[in-house]
Amino acid sequence: MSATPVSTRYRGRVALVTGGASGLGAACCRRLGAEGARLAIVDRDGAAAEALAAELGAAGVEATAVTCDVVDSAAVARTIAAVIGRYSRLDLAVNNAGVAGVLAPLPDYPLETWNRVIAVNLSGVFHCLKAELPVMVRQGGGTIVNMASILGMVGFAGTAAYTAAKHGVIGLTRTAALEFGPANVRVNAVCPSFIPTPLTLGAIPPGAAWEALAALHPLKRCATPEDVAGLVAYLGSEEARYVTGSAYTVDGGYTAG
Repeated sequence: MSATPVSTRYRGRVALVTGGASGLGAACCRRLGAEGARLAIVDRDGAAAEALAAELGAAGVEATAVTCDVVDSAAVARTIAAVIGRYSRLDLAVNNAGVAGVLAPLPDYPLETWNRVIAVNLSGVFHCLKAELPVMVRQGGGTIVNMASILGMVGFAGTAAYTAAKHGVIGLTRTAALEFGPANVRVNAVCPSFIPTPLTLGAIPPGAAWEALAALHPLKRCATPEDVAGLVAYLGSEEARYVTGSAYTVDGGYTAG
């Protein structure tokens, strides 16, 4: 990452990214840092978060690592309090932490995997919203971007837990936008298509399966983390000041048909 910002629209602003140490989260951290944000990199893998904070720090970005599992509501509350203690405010929260689950027909879907996917991907977003929203109300406004998925809009065989959770994230997003718009808090969701990150590669190994997925997109490729980070940076900025309650696809046309 270059120390030269791509813009200065986040200068003086504070951004938090859950699941921020790798994949989509790390791409969001790098993009927001390049635009001048002060960052809280939140991840259950504290060592990875520290490594990314060091990388960004070497590029001139103010970044701090926070170890937190979003399944633990008390830990999430402590994390938000720690961020406020360090930076005094929270302008943008990117609720990105997630797990992929497994590919299995619904009757065979393991109950323990279902519970884990729902706990991280849906309840984790709920815990974050509960802690973030009051802070933003008190400071007079803020922006939240929840990481959903195209599988929050359509189904995909073998992904019962993930699809259910991401549909739920979009519902939470719209509800929070309605409740907190009058307090000048904007809440949106981003819905990426298939991206080969550590999250998804654990469920879909590299090779022919990814080639087949790419062929399902009109643009004939799968997304990259950077494709998503650009939209997140826009939605969190003042350029999107009249945008709330929406779910935006970054899917190469996958859901257009």
